[in-house]
Amino acid sequence: MENNIILSVDGLCKHYEKFSLKSISIHIEKGKITGFIGNNGAGKTTTLRCIMGLSPFQSGEIRVDGTTLEENEEKFKSLIGVVFDAGYFYDFLTLNQMKSIIAKGYSNWNNSVYQEYLKRFSLRGDSKISELSKGMKMKYSLAIAMSHDAQILILDEPASGLDPKSRSWLCDELLEQKKQGKTIFFSTHITSDLDKIGDNIVLLDQGEILFSGSKDKFISYGNGTSGDIEIAMLNIIENR
Repeated sequence: MENNIILSVDGLCKHYEKFSLKSISIHIEKGKITGFIGNNGAGKTTTLRCIMGLSPFQSGEIRVDGTTLEENEEKFKSLIGVVFDAGYFYDFLTLNQMKSIIAKGYSNWNNSVYQEYLKRFSLRGDSKISELSKGMKMKYSLAIAMSHDAQILILDEPASGLDPKSRSWLCDELLEQKKQGKTIFFSTHITSDLDKIGDNIVLLDQGEILFSGSKDKFISYGNGTSGDIEIAMLNIIENR
């Protein structure tokens, strides 16, 4: 694997009765923010779940920093920080109680870093998850993801349902994580956020990769102009 590639997906196939990922390949550059876009039902969440080891697939290979889940599950999972739209937390627990459950899964969990993120994000560890707003849950998800020294953050529609202020905060935080050397790979349907912070774009349509490369090249390839990521996407899909 190339030294500048942290996530390598090669020939990934996942079959359902009415949908398939068709031998897709994705290579994510270290220290970059890559947006994963496509229409609803394109297969973005399915792809991310396969990458994170949450969904089995028929064929292909997925490596994070050169390691597969089968070769070294502990290392593989420790390298990935996961942020889901749905949260996947138990609402009846406090933040610290939920943290204690999650932390057991990581040998490199750093409680001091976790506490620093709670303070930075103005979160209280004794608050119940059910009491958190959508934006606060997103902050908590990021705090959890960054407390085991993850090198790549994988986010599934992180801005979905957030108000403009929270979306702006999220974009700023992802840029901050990039400055600290982290890699960001996230699916989104809000292309204006990508225009602000994205470096690269991967376009998926009907289970096939139609484009993977720089944001500027994507816009040019789709006959768009600066700020026209959505127009470029629609043009590429229409002319596939």
